Formats: sequence, structure tokens, C-alpha cells
Amino acid sequence: MQDELNTEQTSNATQAEKEIMPSLEELLKAAELQAAEHHDAWLRAKAETENMRRRAADDVDKARRFAVEGFAGELLAVKDSLEAALAAESPSIENMKNGVELTLKQLAAVFAKFSLVDVDPLGDKFDPHLHQAIQVIDSDQPANTVVTVLQKGYCLHDRTLRPALVMVSKGPDA
Repeated sequence: MQDELNTEQTSNATQAEKEIMPSLEELLKAAELQAAEHHDAWLRAKAETENMRRRAADDVDKARRFAVEGFAGELLAVKDSLEAALAAESPSIENMKNGVELTLKQLAAVFAKFSLVDVDPLGDKFDPHLHQAIQVIDSDQPANTVVTVLQKGYCLHDRTLRPALVMVSKGPDA
């Protein structure tokens, strides 16, 4: 009788556990649903990352292609001035000279606005980062001094766009 009571209690306990604990099939279905949700979230994140990468590449491409847009827009006024000078019916030499001077001032203002500065190193110490020596000549100046500037150089911010073409002194002792 004791064995029957123990068996019956064990069977009741097993049934209670089955009712409380989900079956393996239910656990598997829940895990599959969760895995599907995680896979879907991963696919969405992957697609969003790819879209962001593509948008960033497009932005970089547009920035590269239109980087000089502001500079070019400012230069249009200079071009307009030159065209107006050429369109004049019978300009005098004095009017042409004044027009060219004003146009040069416009161009200098555009250069200044965009940090494009000229390098005119007459009398300066030779700097190979800013100057290109074409010739070394005898002079009373100290050695490696810029004696003649054949062509101005230009820098954009801190970068040399074109070095100044110069003649440099040998020095009085040489």
C-alpha cells in the first residue's frame, strides 16, 4: 500500500511538473521564434549599415566634385569684369588700365577670402618648401638669400600650391 501511495504521489508530481514546465517542443518553438527575431534585427541592421556607407560615399563624392563651388562662384565676378572690359566700344588706355586694376583687386579679394596667399620672397632666406631656385648668382647679399623673384609662388592655407621661382645669392665670400 505504501508503494502504491509513493507511485501515485510520484505520478502526481510528474504530472504537476509537466503542467508547470513547458514541453521541449514548446521551448524549441520559443527559441526558433527568438532566433528568427534576432536574424530579422540583424538583417535590418546590416541593411541600415550598408545604406549609411552608401550615403557617406555619395557625400564624399559630392564634396570632392563640388569642393571649389564657392571659389568658382566668387571668380565669376572677376570674369564678368574682364568680359565687360573687352566689350567696351572704344576704351582709352587709361580706362583699360583702371579696369584691369579694379579686376586685379577683385581677384585679390577672392584669393584673400579663400586663404590663397602669394609668396613674394625678395630678400628672404631661401626656403626649399616655398621657393624653387633657378639660378645661384654672385651678390653682396648673404649666402642663400633670394635676390630676384622670377615668378611669385602661392600657398593655400599652409600648403604650397606653387613655389616661387627665384635666384639665390652665392654670398660675398664665395
